[in-house]
Amino acid sequence: MPTKTKIKFNEKTKTTDEILALLDEYESDEEAILLYHMTKAIPVTKARMNLNEMTDSDCLLYFRFSRDDLFHLHSALRLPSVIICKNGSRSLGIDALCIFLRRLVYPNRLDDISVLLGRTKSELSRFVHEILNIIYNSHSKLLSNIDEIKLTREKLKLFSQVITAKDAPLTNCWGFIHGTEHPICRPKKHQRVVFSDRKRTHCLKFQSVVTPDGMIANLFGPLEGRRHDSGMLRESNLLEHLAELPCSESGTQFVLYGVSGYPLRQHLITPFRGASLTPEQQEFNSRMSSVRECVEWVFGKIVQTFPFLDLKKNCKLFLQPVGKLYIVGALLTNCHTCLYGSATSDYFNCLPPKLDKYLECNQ
Repeated sequence: MPTKTKIKFNEKTKTTDEILALLDEYESDEEAILLYHMTKAIPVTKARMNLNEMTDSDCLLYFRFSRDDLFHLHSALRLPSVIICKNGSRSLGIDALCIFLRRLVYPNRLDDISVLLGRTKSELSRFVHEILNIIYNSHSKLLSNIDEIKLTREKLKLFSQVITAKDAPLTNCWGFIHGTEHPICRPKKHQRVVFSDRKRTHCLKFQSVVTPDGMIANLFGPLEGRRHDSGMLRESNLLEHLAELPCSESGTQFVLYGVSGYPLRQHLITPFRGASLTPEQQEFNSRMSSVRECVEWVFGKIVQTFPFLDLKKNCKLFLQPVGKLYIVGALLTNCHTCLYGSATSDYFNCLPPKLDKYLECNQ
């Protein structure tokens, strides 16, 4: 009868390599399986994430920003050097930012990223909400108030010129307005309020203004999914802010272009409507529609960069700050565009602003 190897498994033996070494010293598979199940409940020591040891490719994969750009983003957002939660949990500001980005980059559970980041699930949850609140409270005005981005006459003229260069019949159009539905998990109450008959899904609605440099100049919302585009426009008071924008040297008003769901106004142009349009009107609608597609590319970039926002099961209205997460996701998408560009900026050949200059507009 073979002699059994006596091995002591105590609390000091916690790493995966030590557990595997113990399993190898047992002579029978049954004994190894028994030891494995007995030790499975013992927590494995988790190494804290060290950003300096990660490569740029790893950072782009896990956080959507390179390593140097992560430090640049942390500085530009003016995040604290140390994050302290209400329960006393502490983390470096750059590490907390990485935790938040990792949460948004993939539709994962906190348990899934706990192994990579070396934090418990409760710690990760606290740091995610802490960074979310800091970014939202400090920089959400860049999206909610169009006056914050300082649209000068020169900038509006540049935007209108690059749009006209793409065969747009409007020579004074500087951007595009569009309403989008952000799908959410079906709530337990008030289901009808957030249900969109057009999309046949439960959602929150946002109204955005997109410029040809690929930036979201204005984001209003969230509102109930059943709201119409014209209703969002009225509540946003956007037309009043557009009236304060400067005119061209010849006195021509700069305008936005939107879909037919919006009303025709002095600073907002919509397609021609009706069943009997002239060939010229049809051509106008067709040419402007092809240029306006860039709006969809910007919305697509938000959910492509941060797929966590695109999974309905993650967006639970009364359990998570769904609207705040989408707004901060849009803001970070703007930051990503400042650093890496976008399909929209490439299409119009219009460079986005530098990251520091964009975020300094809020100061």
